[in-house]
Amino acid sequence: MESSSTYTAREIHVLEGLQAVRKRPGMYIGSTGARGLHHLVFEIVDNSVDEAVAGFCNNIIVVIHKDGSVSVTDDGRGIPIDKHPVYKTSALEIVMTKLHAGGKFDAKAYKVSGGLHGVGASVVNALSKRLIAEVKRDGKVYRQEYEYGKPVSKLHIANVQFPFKSGTRIRFWPDDTIFDTVEFYYDIIASRLKELAFLNSGLKIKIIDERTGDKEEFVYEGGIREFVKFLNESKEPVFDDIIYISKVKGKIVVEVAMQYTKGYSEEVLSFVNNINTEEGGTHLAGFKNALTRAINKYAIEINAIKNGEKFTGNDVREGLTAVINVKVPEPQFEGQTKTKLGNEEVKGIVDSVVYSELLVFFEENPHVAKLIVEKAINAARAREAAKKAKELIRRKNALEVSSLPGKLADCSESDPEKAELYIVEGDSAGGSAKQGRNREFQAILPLRGKIINVEKANINKVLRNEEIQAMITAIGTGIGEFFDIKKARYRKIIIMTDADVDGSHIKTLLLTFFYRYMRPLIENGYVFISKPPLYRIRKGNNDYYVYSDAEKEELLKKIGGNAIVQRFKGLGEMNPEQLWATTMDPQRRIIVEATITDAMEAERVFNTLMGVKVEPRREFIERYAKKARNIDI
Repeated sequence: MESSSTYTAREIHVLEGLQAVRKRPGMYIGSTGARGLHHLVFEIVDNSVDEAVAGFCNNIIVVIHKDGSVSVTDDGRGIPIDKHPVYKTSALEIVMTKLHAGGKFDAKAYKVSGGLHGVGASVVNALSKRLIAEVKRDGKVYRQEYEYGKPVSKLHIANVQFPFKSGTRIRFWPDDTIFDTVEFYYDIIASRLKELAFLNSGLKIKIIDERTGDKEEFVYEGGIREFVKFLNESKEPVFDDIIYISKVKGKIVVEVAMQYTKGYSEEVLSFVNNINTEEGGTHLAGFKNALTRAINKYAIEINAIKNGEKFTGNDVREGLTAVINVKVPEPQFEGQTKTKLGNEEVKGIVDSVVYSELLVFFEENPHVAKLIVEKAINAARAREAAKKAKELIRRKNALEVSSLPGKLADCSESDPEKAELYIVEGDSAGGSAKQGRNREFQAILPLRGKIINVEKANINKVLRNEEIQAMITAIGTGIGEFFDIKKARYRKIIIMTDADVDGSHIKTLLLTFFYRYMRPLIENGYVFISKPPLYRIRKGNNDYYVYSDAEKEELLKKIGGNAIVQRFKGLGEMNPEQLWATTMDPQRRIIVEATITDAMEAERVFNTLMGVKVEPRREFIERYAKKARNIDI
């Protein structure tokens, strides 16, 4: 193993300066919203994880401080502090102030890395109003401070406490003139840290929130095998085994863990150098191809299907939970924030490794292999049964009004970018909404009762549900493999339910459906949740609408007594004018965009709340009940 003496300033290579980061932050971190804000934390953490992958780091500590800053500390080698031979300044300052500067461009320092192509630390620095970098090497702590990406102090030895014998600590305060919000969310950060601990077996990662006292420690010796168990904790597995594959081919490391459940949804997470490739890529394509080929080959060998028959990819992935984790020395990602792997050679390597290793596993574990084949056979039968239903719900030409559901009150606007669809709970509220809407750009689709829980039903049963058929036809994109976002008939799809427990349940069922079958709608910002008022307060000739008990009390103090307070039990109690004024007028309504900030956590919550197991759901409710407020029972 290399010593810290071989990791010096000579390994730091500079490609270009820091210009444009503050002008166009979205190019580097994706957005200036909450997602981009948390991306800053993950960039610094990824640098520490890269040290762990290289074999020099065992511990990472992330602290959310009370003053709005976050610090990340590791026990790695510490960023070099000696002077760079070309730039004649400390390597630390170069890493913090130069874009595309770091040890990631030299295979000697890092075999693989997940940092943003060397831009991580410098971009975080550029987008922070203040940053403190501390490095412990050779028994001394070196410190330098920065403001808005520029050094405001020289590198100096500081008399400060450092928890490890060597390592790096970066503490930063995000620039509130750049970000929409500078409030860090514990759950978002903790979820990513947990994910990283799963992907790097034995790495210990701690998170501490000084604001609330919350703290957790993540360490998983079983790595991605424990990851799959975690993802399936609220599901019923078809078999207890976790199929595990780990192989090095050339310079590429392929690691896969997988297990089938009795459910119908597919949950396959893919990673490259610890980066969650949400859009997949060549490694995921290789895995899917190998899985389909291997199961088809084994099924033919045991005469479960005839030689001319074949399972489709969807057949063999129904109920599958899998984690694909590959290490690639020089990954080529599509997009600055790395959501899709482009290296063509990786596809063939993953394909050949997974195919050969799966066949070996099937031969050695025939009982498990037969259960997988039976699962695929049942999926194929359901697919055939659903074929006609799928054809019926495929979107036809938007001009063919007869193809749209009868209960839909469509709008006259033909441009989807300007059109909105309100999915409304109940015929009564639907009637008021139809009368109160702006017919030019607002369409109304009332739903009768609660839709089917898609988490507990196969696609054939889902597609037979009239309410779901109406939604699919009205939206126009199709679902699953037939989904095409370009065919969406509305740019905004707004869920409008009562502000009570039943309304929340219906909202959850609808979000579960969109998440499972029309996920790109959520990912691309098409789905919104309407927030109806809880009270109408009348004082004299003035009407006020408030959305919580706290708002009500505050308003009553402001306007004085003798006010008439009306509690809305449901949307159906509002007349068309009230519905327009409170929930449908674009100038006054409150709608919240439904987003997926973390696929793993969203998947887990949907499984926990809507899955078949009761115990995980009870544990979830008990854990988060203390955070709930103003529950209407």
